[in-house]
Order: sequence, then structure tokens, then C-alpha cells
Amino acid sequence: MFVSCARSTPLLWWMFDTVFQLPPTVYGGQHLVTAVPGDGIGPEMLEHVKSIFKYVQVPVRFEEIRVGHDIDTAECDLVIESIRRNRVALKGNLETHKFREGYFSKNHYIREKLDLFASVTRCHSLNGVPTRHKDVDIVVIRENTEGEYSMLEHQNIPGVVESLKVITRNKCNRIAKFAFDYAKSHGRSKITAIHKANIMKQADGLFLECCREVSKSYPEIAFDSMIVDNTAMQLVSRTDQFDVMLTPNLYGNVIVAMLCGLTGGPGLTPSYNLGHYYKLFETATRNSGKSLTGQNVANPVAYIRAAAEMLKHLELTEHSNLINRAVFKVLAESKVKTADIGGTNTTSEVVDAVMTQLRKELESMSAQKAVHA
Repeated sequence: MFVSCARSTPLLWWMFDTVFQLPPTVYGGQHLVTAVPGDGIGPEMLEHVKSIFKYVQVPVRFEEIRVGHDIDTAECDLVIESIRRNRVALKGNLETHKFREGYFSKNHYIREKLDLFASVTRCHSLNGVPTRHKDVDIVVIRENTEGEYSMLEHQNIPGVVESLKVITRNKCNRIAKFAFDYAKSHGRSKITAIHKANIMKQADGLFLECCREVSKSYPEIAFDSMIVDNTAMQLVSRTDQFDVMLTPNLYGNVIVAMLCGLTGGPGLTPSYNLGHYYKLFETATRNSGKSLTGQNVANPVAYIRAAAEMLKHLELTEHSNLINRAVFKVLAESKVKTADIGGTNTTSEVVDAVMTQLRKELESMSAQKAVHA
């Protein structure tokens, strides 16, 4: 189903040694984007994004694909085919039914099949959101396709299960190079590799070795490393020591969840996953919000910001900045907030406040253009 809603830095695709520029799919002046509503609050959040896009005349059409709970890959394969056509996606979380025999993580399946090897999440303090720590600004870059999430498990005999953690030199080098390139292009000055090489000497040892080796090609960026359990303690006590955190798969998932908690909760922070050719935008904490479904109480900010970051990637910078400004002003200057960040308002009321702020922003822009005409 297609839903109609009316170029900043170059579009970069990180290869191991080469940077390519591949344009997103555009038909009739509109960008075609795959939309996966997901489970829980995902479909509600997508509808709010559509309303905002329509209001500010964003030239995006959504190719919407719903994924059910069947134990097969057919619907996921349709999503993958769509993303391969469009090269860009906005996605809600797909619930993994951990107690259903044969069920698998469809989120991981999509990332693996499209080789979306890097997860990038910037967690930072937001004005108007009460938190214990101030001035947090940390980027987590997580390897997305191997490690503990290799999905290679088997039971040798009843009561004895082996779960394989796969670490490869090629993928460690790839994510390390991506992280250093990201730090260089985004004005970041330090990378900390997170590991448990004191115990997993070969697996995490290889990850750490690759990070150190790649760091030698970037003398302008400081590099250090930290054991993952110490990292957890340091995050809650001295967040200011971190700039970019480079992690294997599982540790990155845990650290992002911790940082979202430190900066206001799961309803605020967007994230994206990218590979050589495709980019997928979603919320930073990968849960469906199932317990909040249909209650009109979920915080829509993370999903709206994920959509705004997607527009930046599509080089619709003016639309992206407009939506982000409206969201940040609502958080900082109004009392309209959902309960998770100390407010009493509904999801719809927050979205309405964003739309009101968008109207004010558009009126201000129009007035400024009239003055300079």
C-alpha cells in the first residue's frame, strides 16, 4: 500500500575501503520509503508520523508492509525486497515470541539479510527532560550482524545447550573503520572500544585487536578500551568520559538501553542501522511497547525523531530540521509531556503540540521570507 505524504551533506555509503554515493528511490519528485509498522505501539506511531509529514508537505510516499506472527520468513522477505528497491526504511519493532517453538527474531533476520552491519545511536540530554545526569552526549556504534546474535544454538543432550558467539576479523575491521570514519566526519574526538577480552580472550580479544589496529590509521582520534562491566559502572557515575562507544552486538544493545534510561527513557531516542546500500530507521530501544498499545499514552518523540533523521538522510534537510525544532521546543518550552518524562498528557496531545509548534515555525519562516522579499 502506498501512502503519499508532498540535498545538506552527500549521501555516503561506507564500504571497507571505498565510499560510494547511491541515491534513494524517487518517483515523480517523491521519495519512496519502506514503512514497517511493527507490533505494539508501532502502527499508532506510524500514523502520527504520516499526519506530521502531510502537514508540512514532506515529499515522501510510504510503501507499507505489515509483518505478522507466522513462523516463516515470507513476510520478512517482502520487507527485504521492498527495502532493496527503496534503499530506505522506517520500522517499528517486531515482537519476538520467545516461548513459541521455532520462532525467531524477525528484526535480526532483516538486519542480517540486508547486511545492516552498523547500528548508530546518539544518546544526549534534552532540554525540558528531567534526568540525573546533565550534558550527556554519547554515540554508540554497535556491530549488528554477528557476536551473540548469530542465532546459532543447539541442544547437545537434554539440559545442555550451546549458544555460539561468532566473531570474525573482517566484520570487526569493518565496524571499527566505520566508527572511526564516523567520528572523523562528525567532529568526535575519542572512541572507546567495549569488550570482555579478559575472559573471552579469543572472541573479544579479536574484536579489541582489530579496533586497536584500525585506530592507528586515525592518529587525530583518541582511542581507549574498557571492560564491559566496568563500563556499566562508569556510565552511571561519570558519563562525561565517553564520546563514541564502539561495541560488539550484545554489549551495544545493553549500553544503548542504559543510556536511554540515563537521558530520559525509551520514548525519546532514535537510531538507525546501515549497510553498504540500505539504511533503516527505528527507535533506539528495540521493544514494541505492547503493554501501552491502544491506550494513547506512549511517548511519540523517539518515533517522530527517527522519521526526522530519515528525512535528513534523504537530503530533505529543511523538513528534518523543521520537525526536530518543533519537537525540541515542545519538550523544552511547553508542559505537554507524556507520563514517562513527568507529564500527564496523552500521545495525541503531544503530537498536537508538535503540530501547533510546526504551524508557528512555518508562520515565522513565511514572515521572514516576506521581509526579505
